[in-house]
Formats: sequence, C-alpha cells, structure tokens
Amino acid sequence: MGGSSGIGEATATAFAADGAEVVITGRSQDKLDAAIARIGGKTTGYALDATSKDEIAAFFAQSGTIDHLIISVSGSAGSGPFAELDLDQLAAGFDGKFWPQVRILQAALPHLDSQGSVTLVTAGSSRSAFPGTAGLAAINGALDAMVPPLAVELAPLRINAVSPGVIDTPWWDRVPAEQRTALFDGLVATTPVGRVGRPEDIARAIHMLATNGFITGVVLDANGGTSLATGR
Repeated sequence: MGGSSGIGEATATAFAADGAEVVITGRSQDKLDAAIARIGGKTTGYALDATSKDEIAAFFAQSGTIDHLIISVSGSAGSGPFAELDLDQLAAGFDGKFWPQVRILQAALPHLDSQGSVTLVTAGSSRSAFPGTAGLAAINGALDAMVPPLAVELAPLRINAVSPGVIDTPWWDRVPAEQRTALFDGLVATTPVGRVGRPEDIARAIHMLATNGFITGVVLDANGGTSLATGR
C-alpha cells in the first residue's frame, strides 16, 4: 500500500524479483502504470485513496488472501518548530499517515494469511531529536508503539515496522532544493555510514522482516546510525 514510488516501489521490486505476485496501490493510475512497467514481474496495480475508508474496504473485498502486507502510506503535514506548529496541520499529519495505516491494517485482517506478516513503514523522527520534528515524532511514534502489543494480540500473524532515516525519495521534492541539499550534506558529514539512505536500503529491511518467520514485534531502525550517540 503506497507502492507507486520511493520506498514502496523499491519494496515491490524486491518481492517481484522473488517471483511473487505483487499488488501495488496509490492514488494515481498513471503513476501506478509507470511503476508497474519499472517493477516488472507479476505486478498489478489498484488505484485508491488511502485516506478513504470506503476505498480501502473495496480494495480488500476483491483482494483474496494476502501473504505479506506492506503499508508505506505517508504524509507530509505536521512538521515545523513546536512554538509555531499549526495544530490543525498536526491533526492533518495524523490523518495523512497514522489513521490510514491503522485503517488499512484493521480492514486487512480478515484477508491476511495467519502465517503471514504486516510491515509498517514509520520514520526515524519517532526516536530522534531533530528540531522541528516533534509533530512527526508523535505521528510515527504512535505507530511504533502499536507494534509490540499488536504482535502479541494478532499472533501468529507477525507485525513489524521499519523506521527509516533520511531517504532520498520524491517525498523530499516538497523541500526547497537548497535546503534539501544542505540537510543531505550535513548527514553525509555526520552520519556513521557517510551518506543518506536509498529506497533500496529500506526495501531490503522490509523484505527481511516480511520473509523471516521468526521475527515479530520489532521496530527496526534503518537510519545509517543517525540515532547513535556520538559524544558531541
């Protein structure tokens, strides 16, 4: 869910390379068609608005049994200095990411293979301390906090999350180029791995969690070490 670009597309590509039957969703049919052409294999698309309860229900009504569900739905609202944070925008951030992921998971439950998995894609803001990200931390932290209890409650279905750091995807296109470059350059200079992430980095982490039947209840940081204490 959310597979027409960035992390979602890279993840779909990883599963398609295994020969899996992959279904990607997104709002734009044109973007889905373009992504399907890039992904190849046995990949199909389904256009839906992940903020629409009715469209989510319609998708699962026709989906058949799903082995592995990846929820890579994300929004952009809710960031900014806390003293100036528009709380309506913070609520919009929850509406754009937290509630869609929760609704998708709940709607999917009757259609998931009990021996399968669900992997949420959250964000490293939940366990970092970057100024201006308190709202994003709240949104993603709420999703992260649900993973362990859901893993127990919904067992043997496995529930995990990947928490990416800064990944060079179209999500950053909304940030002015100069500001984006400065941020990326700063991370290159200070992050242990010496670079920002690529969608393929997160796709590999998601693929591992989904296919390893002995991992559940885990929120896996995939952030290049940005959350490590450096002594500064």
